[in-house]
Amino acid sequence: MSSTRLIALLYIAPLTLAADRPWAPTTAEQSIRRVATLHAARAAHTATTLPSGGILLAGGLTEGSGSLASVERFDPRDNSIHEVGSLAAPRAGHTATLLPDGRVLIAGGYNGDYLTSLEVFEPSTNRFHAAGSLAEARSGHTATLLPDGRILFAGGVGHGWTFLRSAELYDPATGRSELVGSMSVPRESHTATLLQDGHILIVGGHSGRRQNMMVYSSAEIFSLQSRRFESTGMLGTPRHKHDAVKMADGRVLVIGGADRSDRVYFATTEIYDPRRGIFARGPSMANARYKIAGTAILLPDGNVLVTSGAQTAELLDVARGQFRAVGGRLPAALRFAAAAPLRNGDVVIAGGYDDANQNSAGVWRFEYR
Repeated sequence: MSSTRLIALLYIAPLTLAADRPWAPTTAEQSIRRVATLHAARAAHTATTLPSGGILLAGGLTEGSGSLASVERFDPRDNSIHEVGSLAAPRAGHTATLLPDGRVLIAGGYNGDYLTSLEVFEPSTNRFHAAGSLAEARSGHTATLLPDGRILFAGGVGHGWTFLRSAELYDPATGRSELVGSMSVPRESHTATLLQDGHILIVGGHSGRRQNMMVYSSAEIFSLQSRRFESTGMLGTPRHKHDAVKMADGRVLVIGGADRSDRVYFATTEIYDPRRGIFARGPSMANARYKIAGTAILLPDGNVLVTSGAQTAELLDVARGQFRAVGGRLPAALRFAAAAPLRNGDVVIAGGYDDANQNSAGVWRFEYR
């Protein structure tokens, strides 16, 4: 599920391993606290930072596993929540992409069927309108904004619970989407990260279900010039339902995730070096986390905040190469929450569900100081 990430234009020294240093609490100045309540408790929704500074929260799952059409907007000036209309189609497991002109593109998802429909949110009117169709219905896919303004949609699940290898390029200027080269394997619960050279890194994920599930350690690179995917380095640990963040120096931090049983999930991280095309072991968190895609945020100082999947948020101090606890606690290890950064460096975290499959209506704010 996608959000705008702030990139610090600094060189960050190579990370050392968490085992080399003790895990420690953060300073009292940085904390997370509950600031608002959603009108609708939700999970598997999206959070997008708008040009105005607010956060758009769209769709998601209800507690009864239905899909929501409702949309809400968080105002950081007074921590208030406002309803702002509805999607044309209820959906969960969709993506939301901030377009260069300030609109937000909502794509695909699931509401009892897998969707091809696209909608665009107009911040000036708080309304949605149709924006064409995907070439293939998909949910649980990734969406990556390319430097030329087009969007790459990759993988996910389609009609008949079919796991997808396919990828497509959507052009907001024409409202058209066209299939491009396919990935080497079908993937859901993977990540896609735009690299500094304009290529896209696809990492991990799974295909199949139950006893037939395959969780991947493989990764591949999409080139806009060739419109094809090529294999790159291998993860040390196969993982899905993880997160990935491009760091300020251009490397990619892969965070948490789970094995094929979904009963074993990880506190480990790995770091992809685009220059060498390999993954290396990164610092470990204090808390194992999964179902966290889109909820790790790069902060203006180059550190990385990991917000969901455990009751305690953690901050990666990149210079020291270690995670540390953030003050304040979430009520549960929320899964499929959504997070997005604010202009001042704060981060908003909203919704998600707990181990009893109960959705949260909570909205929390990490205070960056």
